[in-house]
Amino acid sequence: MLCGLRFFRGVIGAVLPALGLAAGPALAADTIALRFEVFGLAGLHVLTLKSNIDEGGNRYAIAVDYATTGVAGMFVDVKTRAQVRGRLSPTATQPEAFRKDTRRNGVDRHNKVDYRPDGTLEGGSTPPLPEPLAAAATRGTVDNLTAYFMLERQLARTGRCGLAVPVYDGQYRYDLYFTDAGTKTLPSTGGQKFEGATTACRMMRRNVASGSGSEQDEGARQGTIWYAKLTPGDLMVPVRMELETQIGGVTAYLAELHGRGVDLKLME
Repeated sequence: MLCGLRFFRGVIGAVLPALGLAAGPALAADTIALRFEVFGLAGLHVLTLKSNIDEGGNRYAIAVDYATTGVAGMFVDVKTRAQVRGRLSPTATQPEAFRKDTRRNGVDRHNKVDYRPDGTLEGGSTPPLPEPLAAAATRGTVDNLTAYFMLERQLARTGRCGLAVPVYDGQYRYDLYFTDAGTKTLPSTGGQKFEGATTACRMMRRNVASGSGSEQDEGARQGTIWYAKLTPGDLMVPVRMELETQIGGVTAYLAELHGRGVDLKLME
């Protein structure tokens, strides 16, 4: 159970390939809304994650809301909202502003990163970290939501996973590596009704620098994410994830998807 809690505290804002929730008011109504249910050791339900992805013209907005649930919430009460907005071109994705607000057992933390056109950025965490990162360590990075969004767009365009992305979320600095893991027709399992063709990507995370001590190790170290083309347009979405964390594995299932003329309910 705790593996699931710690994992999603540290990384999910970016895991699942670009999950988002909450569109910027200037964007057109081209929204994909998703719900994921996450299970830890012994099949214990630990987390519900809701997300929207909004695209309009050359703009995008992604946001993710997740919270521990059930018995898990009795041990660690975590609620997080992460969001980013940025610019799009046919082959590039550039964030402009990222925010992440987390309350864990009554204690608040706020992360933010603002991006400049020249590749530099201004970011940090409140309360401040004991050892802030050097500016050179964060240059050229993107936030974790944008990293997975880049992967989703690439998959829809090329069908390939191969991608390396430097990530900084105002608190952690790490690299995400995605590699091809083949195609597979997934059967229904774990209470999820999805059956169909998917493209699998392996994910590996390598910590580069941190101003937050051992907490960075709580993120997912590696795993496999299965993507499917469930909506028209330029994105593939994750339908299932198996991720290894510091103290065990978690499995996430796409439970619900709405948008672009598609309405799916795959789990209760």
